[in-house]
Amino acid sequence: MKVVIQRVSESHVKVDGNIVGQIGKGLMLLVGIDENDTETDADWLVQKILNLRIFGDENGKLNLSVQDIKGEILCISQFTLIADYKKGNRPSFIKAAKPDKAIPLFDYFKEEISKSGLKTESGIFGADMKVSLINDGPVTIVMDSILKS
Repeated sequence: MKVVIQRVSESHVKVDGNIVGQIGKGLMLLVGIDENDTETDADWLVQKILNLRIFGDENGKLNLSVQDIKGEILCISQFTLIADYKKGNRPSFIKAAKPDKAIPLFDYFKEEISKSGLKTESGIFGADMKVSLINDGPVTIVMDSILKS
């Protein structure tokens, strides 16, 4: 699994012109699922993300996690993160998990995030989504579960 983590002051996602997920201060997550990913990958990423110290403390140092600040989380599925761009100029998405695997794993990821007690919202898997955000900092980090070992 690959996740792009963006620290935001606010973010929302629209489908067909309607807001389907919206948060204030917290994290907007773009989540890509590879055909070989498992719940173990999701579990590792959830723990890293929830405990990632990228929010400023009283001294402005990045010492606080999204849990520490009681932030909010918006999860957006994004198969294009699994693009293979090594050959040619047209990316291949053949390694992205098919919906029958990706949907349950994305739902599992969201459920594990929400167990933190933080407000957790999401877009609609497979929909044409319009994502808006105000990146705070900006702080953007890319995590890949392949690096967990």
